[in-house]
Amino acid sequence: MKVTSSILSLVLSLAAVSHSSAFGVAPKSIKSNVAGNLQMSTSVEAEEATSVTSNPGDRDILVRAARGEAVERTPVWLMRQAGRYMAAFREYSNKYPFRERSETPSMATELSLQCHRAYKMDGIIMFSDILTPLPTLGIDFDVIKGTGPVITTEIRTEADVANLASAENVDFDEHVPFIRKILGDLSEEAEKANTSLIGFVGAPFTLAAYTIEGKSSKACLETKKLMMADEVGSNMAMSQFLDKLANMIGQYGCHQIECGAQVIQVFESWAHQLSPTGFEKFAKPAAQKAIKIIKDKHPDVPVIYFANGGSSYLELQRDMGCDMIAVDWSVDMAEARKILGPDVPVSGNIDPTILFGTKEQIEQAVRDCIDKAGGPGKHLLNLGHGVMQGTPEEAVGWLVDECKRYKGKDA
Repeated sequence: MKVTSSILSLVLSLAAVSHSSAFGVAPKSIKSNVAGNLQMSTSVEAEEATSVTSNPGDRDILVRAARGEAVERTPVWLMRQAGRYMAAFREYSNKYPFRERSETPSMATELSLQCHRAYKMDGIIMFSDILTPLPTLGIDFDVIKGTGPVITTEIRTEADVANLASAENVDFDEHVPFIRKILGDLSEEAEKANTSLIGFVGAPFTLAAYTIEGKSSKACLETKKLMMADEVGSNMAMSQFLDKLANMIGQYGCHQIECGAQVIQVFESWAHQLSPTGFEKFAKPAAQKAIKIIKDKHPDVPVIYFANGGSSYLELQRDMGCDMIAVDWSVDMAEARKILGPDVPVSGNIDPTILFGTKEQIEQAVRDCIDKAGGPGKHLLNLGHGVMQGTPEEAVGWLVDECKRYKGKDA
């Protein structure tokens, strides 16, 4: 169906006015404003791609799947679904620094919603960063375009850890007040859109490694030096830091739930830096502690754990204490199912580069992943990592639509 440019412009203008008005209504929680006159660019192809209609059960199908329930079809969302592959997103990222975008409620809300309006995934995920809660401990950071996260607070000794702010009873409304506003607004938007709201946190090891290294690192050497010193008892900074982070991150997950998140994903983004032994000694106990804090306070809210690059020790993730394990793209889904066993719900794990392929290749990858996970309704479809910059926008629509359409190889 082709739409003339004048009609399309009118429709988009009306939609933008309606959406801005919706932001002006304070949710059950709070309010703010910025960046009004950026024009959203939505392609005709993206509009045509989302041809699958919404059903009443769509509101919580992702939540039910994350709990491990068999559901009526395979739900889908994508890591980095709110990202620079979208032209509408780049209108903001090219103009505003990352922290301004992620900490200004009106912008963060808009950036969270753009992809869902275009492709109708089964969940809206808050546009934010795993480093966002670090200032609650007195750790300063920034995200520099072309460089990534930069952290200036140094952690090398037990004294450095002791000098951080307390992780007991963190007041997130004082330190990161924008989170309540963003999630409050998104909760209302998710309800109107008949979908779920996803929150997320960084796992303690990943946040510790980022802080210790001060930026992205290929070898993670300073972190591993502290791990080795910890093992022989000469410097316990690593275990003390992980414990403090686990406490704070667990509370932060609870805070997001209390602000409206219906699912929490825990990102172990630096799992690829760990050997199985390193994971078992350091990252796993800290992540388990954070997850337990969340589950003890909110037992009915599903928690997903994703160890990026951790497929070589999937067997060690069976008892994380979460509701679902997200699997990266480097392991076959059928093999992941075999390793984890039939009682561990799974999410994943399409190779993100498939989105640069043909429509037929993308649809086949969706079907293969669903079949290997046990068939429609037996897992939560995602990529095995985030949507890559440069991904064709229409490719995301093809993936989402095929997932929602697919009834199984015997249908």
